[in-house]
Amino acid sequence: MDRLRECFEELGFENVTTFIASGNVIFSASARDVVALERKIERHLARSLGYDVATFIRSPAELKATAAFEPSEPVAPFEPSGPGQGAESASSLYVVFLAAPADDDLRSRFVASESEMDHFSFSGREIYWHIQGKLTDSPLFGAGLQKVTGDVPTTMRNMTTVRRLVAKLGA
Repeated sequence: MDRLRECFEELGFENVTTFIASGNVIFSASARDVVALERKIERHLARSLGYDVATFIRSPAELKATAAFEPSEPVAPFEPSGPGQGAESASSLYVVFLAAPADDDLRSRFVASESEMDHFSFSGREIYWHIQGKLTDSPLFGAGLQKVTGDVPTTMRNMTTVRRLVAKLGA
């Protein structure tokens, strides 16, 4: 994370700080063209780190709206079947960040992958993944989600992380 912070400082950004070890960087920039800024950061990170890094910028207001998202339909509780297994009350909400709103094809692939455990909601450049049970128990964990997204660049964060980022930005 120290090297990541240095990369952003090398680009001349101000107030650069990283947040938990998952690639979250908070910074100030005078640029207003977000797409151009994302490409500039991606080029610099590729040169500096030696590999491609998809970059997704969100303003504090956009992050706040993401953190406040509530699904339009309640998600039914997941009840695993099998001997000795009771109802699983644990559930979680993840945010899949995209560069642009999901097109019809991507939406269709997500909807087709829904199960009693996995449900998706779409809003702007985010896809909200509601999981009944543990992330690691989902058939979409790891390579499964990659099959759904295909060549569409994404990054994912737990909603708890998103809300902690918003709280840090408000501090």
